Amino acid sequence: MAIYGYARVSAKDQNINRQIDAFIQFNIPRKNIFADKKSGKDFERKNYQRLIHKIKKGDLLVIKSIDRLGRNYDAIINEWNHITNCKGADILVLDMPLLDTRTKADNLVGKLISDLVLQILSFVAENERSCIRQRQAEGIKSAKLRGTKFGRPKRNYSEQQIVLFKQYNSKEISLKIAAEKLNMSPANFYYHAQKFKN
Repeated sequence: MAIYGYARVSAKDQNINRQIDAFIQFNIPRKNIFADKKSGKDFERKNYQRLIHKIKKGDLLVIKSIDRLGRNYDAIINEWNHITNCKGADILVLDMPLLDTRTKADNLVGKLISDLVLQILSFVAENERSCIRQRQAEGIKSAKLRGTKFGRPKRNYSEQQIVLFKQYNSKEISLKIAAEKLNMSPANFYYHAQKFKN
């Protein structure tokens, strides 16, 4: 029997060490700890897929909390069933000891409680994801109402640039000469000339 740990954060700038430290305290070998810095909306994550490929019957998968597995309610339930029923491995959620399939396999009431807790927590994980999206949308709308502009600010061109863009676009001057006059690369000049034209 092998023990594996899986850690996940949604963004590259988030810290994953708290989860990894919990696995080390649980005596999971470092070589058996897999981590992804990717959204939990689905299971198309490189290291998660490597982990699932390795897990065999009788192995144990440890995660810190259910939302580290994923954030999509149906996908979490399906993945949980795939690991425990198809693969024949066990799962332990450190932050929720009720979610420990090792002790529930031969106990019908324990299995029922574990399944109910899993469904509730999976729902909470997806609901939190929906709330985050809603809060982001509300924040953007509120900012726009207060006049906040999103995206790159509009570029103001100098009179010399405008004259040269017009001359280039009407074919009065070549790209090379126009770019040299503004001390720009031809590619950069062409980009701005087209932007100005549009």
